[in-house]
Amino acid sequence: MTHPSLDHSVPPNLPSSVVSPPTPPRTIPPIHIVLFGATLLTTTLAGTFQAGGDPLSDPSALVLGLPFALTLLLILLSHEMGHYVLARIHGVWASLPYFIPGPPFFVGTFGAFIRMKSPPANRSALFDIGAAGPWAGVCFAIPAVIVGLTLSEVQPLDPLSGGIILGDSVLFSALITLVLGVTPDEVRVILHPIALAGWFGLFVTFLNLLPVGQLDGGHVVYSLFGPAHRWIARAFLLVILVLGFQGWNGWFVWVVLLAILGIDHPPIGDQVLPLDRRRTIYGWCTVGLFVLTFTPVPITISANFPLREEVTPVAYQLEHRPPSSALPPWTLVYQP
Repeated sequence: MTHPSLDHSVPPNLPSSVVSPPTPPRTIPPIHIVLFGATLLTTTLAGTFQAGGDPLSDPSALVLGLPFALTLLLILLSHEMGHYVLARIHGVWASLPYFIPGPPFFVGTFGAFIRMKSPPANRSALFDIGAAGPWAGVCFAIPAVIVGLTLSEVQPLDPLSGGIILGDSVLFSALITLVLGVTPDEVRVILHPIALAGWFGLFVTFLNLLPVGQLDGGHVVYSLFGPAHRWIARAFLLVILVLGFQGWNGWFVWVVLLAILGIDHPPIGDQVLPLDRRRTIYGWCTVGLFVLTFTPVPITISANFPLREEVTPVAYQLEHRPPSSALPPWTLVYQP
């Protein structure tokens, strides 16, 4: 995610091509190290609790959370470094990634972002910076899902299991079928934590690609359509508001958050020059990535949920747990 926070020492209407980017610091600012370390701790704790470990009474149990934590942080880091590297290439002043630690339960992080301190010079630069993050992240998320699924355990379908239900995307569903070769309505898959981290990587990708405001998707859509982006953003804000009433209540939080951060995209140096043919194709490919990873109802919680005939649960459970239908409340269930 990119978060433009303009440096007042640089005129905001001055194209970035005119302003030479500052020399990168020889050392990483301490704030980035502290936030990354804190996020590593909270995601490791989250992975440990998901695995049934108790790091408070047994600190050595933290090792159980490392596969989840390291995989997820690698995906987030690659996403943000995609933004950072392309920003540097285009002469845009950008910070190193800021990681956001979260409560050490479930996931343990609210993601990461970089600060863009000067505007991109044109729509081509904006597109490159905005699209680089999601594509870099998904290049690590997909292998994580594939590797994690090969380490996962396939069990007979249990129609009475409950837990935290993970929603379905076209891409994740296709990877389940491709890697495991199973019929979705006949089995349950006990997800390895690497596969779970990969799922969250795809989740982060589609959230960042929402075509609203200054999210990555907002950058991409503004690059493709220019000022017409404002109407697309408003239409999609209405879409996710409707989804909030029909499924995931978390969409209401996103509506409020996006309204506070801003629905419209700020102007850039040159708003007139359109994308070239190559970037236009890549832009529509990025829109396609959003469609493939989009999950209308990402997460729901159920103590016991009846399975419809077309439902495929994929539960998260580490190998050391006994294979039984009586899984603890932290069971994560994938439901397309």
